[in-house]
Amino acid sequence: MRRDIFQAIADPTRRAIITLIAVQAMTPNVIADSFHTTRQSVSKHLRILTECQLVKQEQKGREIYYSLEIEKMKEIDKWIEQFRQIWETRFKQLDKVLFTIKKQKK
Repeated sequence: MRRDIFQAIADPTRRAIITLIAVQAMTPNVIADSFHTTRQSVSKHLRILTECQLVKQEQKGREIYYSLEIEKMKEIDKWIEQFRQIWETRFKQLDKVLFTIKKQKK
């Protein structure tokens, strides 16, 4: 089953994992040490993030390291950007209204 990236980032633990591995690649054990949860639980979250292609695995010796897949994160940013533009337009309109009201009170 292919999961949706927005479903994946809806979970706070998965967002925290993304934040952790954004700085540097980490093993599941190191990631699990950052949470008050089991290694199995972290592995489940990593599997979902991997299925959504938000993280990638790299084998180094006997260890598997997980790192952030930047291109997939750009897909999320692109989707959010459309709303950022709407908000900025509305804020600019609000600024104009507030300026007009302030000017009329003088």
